[in-house]
Amino acid sequence: MMPMEEALERLLSQVTSLGRTESVTTPLARGRVLAQDLVSPLDVPPYDNSAMDGYAMRAADVAALGGEGAVLPVSQRVAAGSVPQPLQPGTAARIFTGATVPEGADSVLMQEQCEAIADAADSTGATRSLGQVRIHGPLTVGLHIRRRGEDLRVGQPVLSAGMRLNAASLGLAATAGAAALTVAARPRVALFSTGDELVLPGQPLGPGQIYNSNRTTLHALLLAMGCEVRDLGIVPDSLEATRAALREASKDADLILSSGGVSVGEEDHLKPALEHEGRLDLWQIAIKPGKPLAFGEVTSTGGRTWFIGLPGNPVSSFVTFLLFVRPVLLRMQGATQLTPRALPLPAEFTWTKADKRREFLRAKLSDAGGLQLFGNQSSGVMSSAAWADGLIDLPPGATVAPGQVLRFIPFNELF
Repeated sequence: MMPMEEALERLLSQVTSLGRTESVTTPLARGRVLAQDLVSPLDVPPYDNSAMDGYAMRAADVAALGGEGAVLPVSQRVAAGSVPQPLQPGTAARIFTGATVPEGADSVLMQEQCEAIADAADSTGATRSLGQVRIHGPLTVGLHIRRRGEDLRVGQPVLSAGMRLNAASLGLAATAGAAALTVAARPRVALFSTGDELVLPGQPLGPGQIYNSNRTTLHALLLAMGCEVRDLGIVPDSLEATRAALREASKDADLILSSGGVSVGEEDHLKPALEHEGRLDLWQIAIKPGKPLAFGEVTSTGGRTWFIGLPGNPVSSFVTFLLFVRPVLLRMQGATQLTPRALPLPAEFTWTKADKRREFLRAKLSDAGGLQLFGNQSSGVMSSAAWADGLIDLPPGATVAPGQVLRFIPFNELF
């Protein structure tokens, strides 16, 4: 059997970036792969501004008046979006969060440490100034001031091509003024399942039939990877139907993805079908679940469409998608980070069933930060994947004792 690393290397050595790009408005680019570096056209923030509601002043003016307890007249009021006047010496400016710090001010004291003193009314009942402020807190130069360019500088790289965009990176792009981003076009994926025993959810089950869960799982995973999905449904177990499905799928797809029919039984027709319509490599991967994996291409229609065939057992199909199809789709989109990050976490279970293959066990994080194992690790038990928070990557021949540190890949690194 082929080690997982070798199989993945073979896959990625043949698949290249599609090279297609499109412009997408920034709020809609979540999960897409950035195709063009974003460079900041401005300083962020573009001016010194207040991090607090309070009073802007000179620290030296307060020190000259004895520090805490000093009283300064208020010379102006500065709201966010307004343009302040230079600060008059010996005065303070009432200021609000995000407002431009007046020229000459070097600190902001939050309003909770200030006491506003209103001016007395004159004979007409009107007040002629903005009052005074008494200082009730320590003051240092730079206090509560967000400096111009402390987040981004003009010409500074903001986001790099090849990264998958999340909500925080989109917020950063918007901070730099980017209304749209150039991203990799969505890979076009044709999806089908094989098997006369499969029935769509909602239809009645006949003798020997089961509901097709793989189609739903894989469709959801493809959407999470930013793909355009063309669902071709269930293909009957015949060589002619399988060949026809491959030709139809290859017309406008970058990748054909199937589940089931990748073994070598008499009713497994993908191997001869691919050999007629293009080429196929059928690999036995040294992992559990998910040993059989098919990889090839359809060329009979004049183009070149990649094909990956996953095993039919639902957990095997789910896991092999995450381990093999996910990095292929990322490579097609020009992503730079293809492998998920793993966490070292302690086991809260015992595992004595050492296997010669590398195992991917479904596990959940406990409130104590350890790993709990689903009781039934069968490749046909999809409830193990729905229950879990991620996969334990267990080396061949390994057993597990409580407290042993294991390599855990969270699902939020994979979806």
